[in-house]
Amino acid sequence: MRFTEQLAAAERLNDSMLCVGLDPEPGKFPGAWQGDAGRIFDFCAAIVDATKDRVCAFKPQIAYFAAHRAEDQLERLMAHIKRVAPAVPVILDAKRGDIGSTAEQYAREAFQRYQADAVTLSPFMGFDSIEPWLKFDGKGLILLCRTSNPGGSDLQAQRLVGADGQPGDLLYEHIARLAAGAWNRNGQLGLVVGATFPAEIERVRALAPTLPLLIPGVGAQGGDAEATVRAGWRGHGAAGQRQTTGAIVVNSSRAVLYASAGDDFASAARQVADQTRRALNAAR
Repeated sequence: MRFTEQLAAAERLNDSMLCVGLDPEPGKFPGAWQGDAGRIFDFCAAIVDATKDRVCAFKPQIAYFAAHRAEDQLERLMAHIKRVAPAVPVILDAKRGDIGSTAEQYAREAFQRYQADAVTLSPFMGFDSIEPWLKFDGKGLILLCRTSNPGGSDLQAQRLVGADGQPGDLLYEHIARLAAGAWNRNGQLGLVVGATFPAEIERVRALAPTLPLLIPGVGAQGGDAEATVRAGWRGHGAAGQRQTTGAIVVNSSRAVLYASAGDDFASAARQVADQTRRALNAAR
């Protein structure tokens, strides 16, 4: 299936809008595993096994693996997810952004080496930094649009000037229009919009009503689950209904991963994931 179809199917199967981010920090691992980068796969696999029926996606962040020379563990983890949760798409959080043959190599890394279903990209070098990724049919490309970090406003909230000299869109609005329009040649583009900016989520949803929105920032970063869903949800919320005009994929990482520092870390992660899932569904 294409990424958007996978995402919709997983959301229906697990009745969930929750994405668990896999950002392993060995210094936060439980018990005897603490500080041991050789247990990255074991830790993440345990989280996956505990939450696989409570999520619509998993999102490993590549830097947390590469910093510990654990790319081989990331490969094993991706294969593990495909094996134990084949219906759940995997978004590789890489935030790549380059042009030409370099972009082609990054795409091969994400989709051939790691077997990701989707990847996060930076759009700030323009369409020719996105185009090489479109060769991988059915793969999701999720563009940074309005990120959750405070410094995102330095560029994303700047207003553009139109050809007529009149004030135009804010930069993040322009990105949303491009992603919903001319750039979306494979029908698999999505946008990253931070949960700490619910008004911007609502604005992006208005500009890109059918695109998936990956929304980080719920949990440890302080984003409000109810406000996030109300801003991005476009279904009616009746019993049994699902999002009809573009999925919302609400990511939580640290709050789930490090719900407990003890041997019960996996069961604690499941409990927090289920609580978050229920809160998101209640808001719907």
